[in-house]
Amino acid sequence: MGEKCKSRFSCLEVVLIVLFTLMTIIALILLVLLFAPKTTKTTQKNAAVSKNYLIGVGRADCTGPVAEVPLVLKQLKSKYGELYRQDNVILSGTHTHSGPAGYFQYTIFLLTSKGLIKPSLNALVNGIVKSIDIAHDNMKQGRLFINKGLVENSQINRSPYSYLQNPESERNRYSSNTDKEMVVLKMVDVNGQELGLFSWFAIHPVSMNNTNRLINSDNVGYASYLFEQEKNKGLLPGEGSFVAAFASSNLGDVSPNIKGPHCINTGESCDNPNSYCPVGGAKMCMAAGPGSDMINSTKIIGQNLYLKAKELYTSAFQEVTGPLHSAHQWVNMSDVTVQLNATHTGKTCKPALGYSFAAGTIDGVGFLNFTQGSLEGQPFWETILNQLFGEPSSETKECHKPKPILLNTGEISLPYPWHPEIVDVQLFTIGSFAIVAFPGELTTMSGRRLREAIKSEFESHGTQGMNVVIAGLCNVYTHYITTYEEYQAQRYEAASTIYGPHTLSAYIQLFRGLAKAIATNTVQDLPNGPEPPFMNVINMTLLPGVLADVAPVSKTFGDVLQDVQPQYRVGEVAEVTFVGANPRNSAENTTLKTFLTVEKYENISGNWHVMYNDASWDTRFYWTKGFLGRSQSRVEWHIPSSAEPGLYRIQYFGHYKVQPILKPAQFYAFNGTSSAFEVVKL
Repeated sequence: MGEKCKSRFSCLEVVLIVLFTLMTIIALILLVLLFAPKTTKTTQKNAAVSKNYLIGVGRADCTGPVAEVPLVLKQLKSKYGELYRQDNVILSGTHTHSGPAGYFQYTIFLLTSKGLIKPSLNALVNGIVKSIDIAHDNMKQGRLFINKGLVENSQINRSPYSYLQNPESERNRYSSNTDKEMVVLKMVDVNGQELGLFSWFAIHPVSMNNTNRLINSDNVGYASYLFEQEKNKGLLPGEGSFVAAFASSNLGDVSPNIKGPHCINTGESCDNPNSYCPVGGAKMCMAAGPGSDMINSTKIIGQNLYLKAKELYTSAFQEVTGPLHSAHQWVNMSDVTVQLNATHTGKTCKPALGYSFAAGTIDGVGFLNFTQGSLEGQPFWETILNQLFGEPSSETKECHKPKPILLNTGEISLPYPWHPEIVDVQLFTIGSFAIVAFPGELTTMSGRRLREAIKSEFESHGTQGMNVVIAGLCNVYTHYITTYEEYQAQRYEAASTIYGPHTLSAYIQLFRGLAKAIATNTVQDLPNGPEPPFMNVINMTLLPGVLADVAPVSKTFGDVLQDVQPQYRVGEVAEVTFVGANPRNSAENTTLKTFLTVEKYENISGNWHVMYNDASWDTRFYWTKGFLGRSQSRVEWHIPSSAEPGLYRIQYFGHYKVQPILKPAQFYAFNGTSSAFEVVKL
């Protein structure tokens, strides 16, 4: 876990509604199911209906959010030819709101991430490709098993008043206003050796709220961390062959902050249709829990997910067998005609965000006093935004009703398009198991309707008993998708349903088409659809340059400024402060891939052994920017009860920058080491 800077938001971001930063910051732990069929069209099958598949799992450090698929596929094609293609590669983000941004080509995301940040993008693409390389090289004959179970005490619906807009008869079919079912796919080789797992569950990774400054993978990342640490015993995070991916599902209106919304200034409940506090308004209404702070809450929810996944994994005996199929299409989501019933049609809209988008959610409020449930615009903001971007067309206004449009992103194209219009839909089946690769965040009821529609479509063509799972946040990001009824309430999720009130109906229609094509073996007849533009965004950046690093007089980089204490008990925090350098220097210059280590002295060998690194949840890395190139780096180790007594030290690794006159910058590696200290039991 690490801190990049003191100031999280620029002035421009505030003007453009700082909540944009809650969009699509995704940390990817990529687990790849790899199959090698000999087909050339968009259908993928194994040669025989066998219990055994070719399975490979891989993991690589990417420390960044999920990118557009083309960048990845270009590298894969250069290595593997047509083996891995648009139709059979799915990028599914495990999702976090606490990761580096600067990867996405559409303007609205570039603005809130200070433009395109090439080191972030490169690390991401290289990490994804590396994980696929590892999985490809490790492919072996294997078997798949599925299991399902309920996760309790881990989620609430953060927009219950929107959920209540759905028909009562529909709501009565379900015991909860969230989906509590976890689906686990277990992978083993033919000898029973454990390879990895997928876990799908509907929960937002926002236990770490928008006051957080530490880079981390939130509750689902912690669940993955716990599972992999158990299976890869004695190894550091990211090491070992077993890979556990806790993937997104229909989490659009689902919060892990189960204490619910309260006014942070008075403590009273703000569980009302507008998430509004009598004193301070909407920006005072925040949810928290179940822990004493957000890191504690992250661990509690992550532990819940881990324990249920472990239980389901251990008892997974229902084997998945049958052929493999995949179907993929590009679709212009701003222009889909939807057959609503026998006599009426609807249409999707050019992308636009409503006023309630700027209000944020109870998991991360906006910084200006917008409110959820806004059905009318505000003259002040209309005047400013119309001057900046032009007034939304009457067609767009009419199409999005009752959404009052804050940003008509589909009608702004400078310097690049602001939102995607061409979106891919993708469906992958393994025997009776269907993975819906969905490009956004479905609400609870939206996900239920989509799953039912796909299952029904398969059944209508003679394929019974399909297990349908939604993998959210796949391939491209299109914000949220509510039901038509929820859209009328115009809370945050509805205001962020960018293609209008018939968005869900359009997706259901499209995925039905993919399911029909697979069920009737006509995938090859599906039109590919219009491919999206690939904008070569190279110069759009608001990120300030990195100054040459400067050490204090009589000091050098890595020198200790404040040392550790001689002794600590488990449960205490060991910390040390070093003369630091900008962590951005290390993005493309390091091979160690960690800013810190906690090391234990081994008496027998006389060597220091690395016990923890910056991916360990017991460590923290804080960087504080000083004046004219000076900075400090502080490392904390929150000593866990599992730490063995003994002698320890903390090391810090970085790169400092030197800028010669009229010459390229030069970077030099350095490290610093604390004094040795003793850890004792209570």
